[in-house]
Amino acid sequence: MYDPHLDLFLQVAELGSFSKAAEARYITPSAVIKQINLLEDELGVRLFERTHRGLKLTKAGESLKKDAPELIGMSREAASRAISSMKSDGHIIRIGTSPMTPAEVLVELWPKLSEILPGLKFQLVPFDNTPENARMILKNLGKTIDVVAGLFDEELLKYRECNGIELTQDKLCVAFSVNHPLAQKKRLAIKDLYGQELMMLSPGSMGSMDALREYLVANHPQVKIVDFPLYNIGVFNECENGGRLLITTERWKTVHPLLKTVRMGWKHDMPYGLMYSRTPDKKVKQFLTALKEIV
Repeated sequence: MYDPHLDLFLQVAELGSFSKAAEARYITPSAVIKQINLLEDELGVRLFERTHRGLKLTKAGESLKKDAPELIGMSREAASRAISSMKSDGHIIRIGTSPMTPAEVLVELWPKLSEILPGLKFQLVPFDNTPENARMILKNLGKTIDVVAGLFDEELLKYRECNGIELTQDKLCVAFSVNHPLAQKKRLAIKDLYGQELMMLSPGSMGSMDALREYLVANHPQVKIVDFPLYNIGVFNECENGGRLLITTERWKTVHPLLKTVRMGWKHDMPYGLMYSRTPDKKVKQFLTALKEIV
């Protein structure tokens, strides 16, 4: 059955460092090393070469890195089928959750949803926001996870090979450390961003983000844009620790306790809703139909 150490192994392999993986998971480097050692002992092979220059995957490690995502997916799918067989009389929707994709919106809609679908149940499936997980989970919605709540637009849906149902529009805001000089302001003007390093999602990821980037580059080149590939806890940590600003939404204002989120005067929004498979099964279709009735 699924070994959670595999997720950690993939994260260490991707980041190339025990300490970086530990920071991303809010645990100590020694805890990461211990778990990797346990995995190596369990498999009976060495996965990483530890040198003064850092970590390097062994041949066994390269092989496991290639096969691990499929192993994880297969084992989670098997576990999900086992759970479903025990609760076949329920209408279970599996919701992928992470700090960036919380399920609060469905909790808020629960009373009305349960009236339309009396047998409806939610099963929360936590996951880490890594590039590999983002690619695998959204591309394979319907296998181990049915829906994921989050920010998206048509460009992202096309890139991630999934569908989406919009629930609302979230205003794009700016976040920064509570100790930043701008923290005294309740609302910012764009000129307040001049000379600051503003963290933004890399170009080509979301059309709505690209539109804001184009606006800033064309009209306010004094803003120094710093790219990052994917929203995760590490990005919020970098914002707080590095004294930078971050494009975010009010929905994420509680992700990091030492960041303040402030609205801007611009008219740039992002669709927020649920992402689901391009070929949803019957129960997901019923769930989406019920959702459309109340939003």
